[in-house]
Amino acid sequence: MASIHPTAIVAPGAELADDVEIGPYTVIGEHVEMGAGTTVGSHAVITGHTRIGAHNRIFHLVSLGEAPQDKKYAGEPTRLVIGDHNVIREFCTFNTGTVQDQGVTRIGSHNWIMAYAHIAHDCVVGDNTIFANNASIAGHVEIGDWVILGGFTGVHQFCKVGAHAMTSASSLVLKDVPPYVLVAGQPAAPYSMNNEGLKRRGFSPETLAALKRAYKTLYREGNTLEEASAKLAEQAATCAEITPLLDFIARSERGIVR
Repeated sequence: MASIHPTAIVAPGAELADDVEIGPYTVIGEHVEMGAGTTVGSHAVITGHTRIGAHNRIFHLVSLGEAPQDKKYAGEPTRLVIGDHNVIREFCTFNTGTVQDQGVTRIGSHNWIMAYAHIAHDCVVGDNTIFANNASIAGHVEIGDWVILGGFTGVHQFCKVGAHAMTSASSLVLKDVPPYVLVAGQPAAPYSMNNEGLKRRGFSPETLAALKRAYKTLYREGNTLEEASAKLAEQAATCAEITPLLDFIARSERGIVR
């Protein structure tokens, strides 16, 4: 049996793995599923059609699976899906999706999400990300693997942040941030490659040099986006890691930070 504090309220329909732990005064809703080894602190509310994977550590006073903050929402049974091995700190708020999109908010695995972070409806968050305190993403945002959002970062709805990108503290992201790029400011503008992050993840010196060259092509040589894309396509022939950058630019709908 799951370890449920006597003051917690768990709806009869909730599906909890045998070793789940639920803290004092926490409320678990009727349609919640929770995998093995997951723990929930005190005074949390987990509701809606929410599926949480294994070995997540959910701290006190979070709100997961509540209705989206969207005036078009009319009570449809949309979902929140969270993967495995995530840390979700105090006062975080994650909402379910809307039928105007795919109807689901998805969060991957091995993410480190600090206090007061907000993930809005229909967002897609990859794996191994870090959301520093008070980082907030609006509806329909995509966050790639290994992204780091600095404290108090705000990301506008429908924006995409590519894999291995990083924002400085208090950044305001209004356009798409390509992979590997470090942005800063209000509105956020490209500052450099995320050099330190890439080193920590084991990118070789040769790959780092190629990505720095790609960054210069995109941001420092005065090329138009079309000209830069053509040059990046040539560079991708000798460095496979440039291909995700090129693909990201091609599918950007809001335009990239420049």
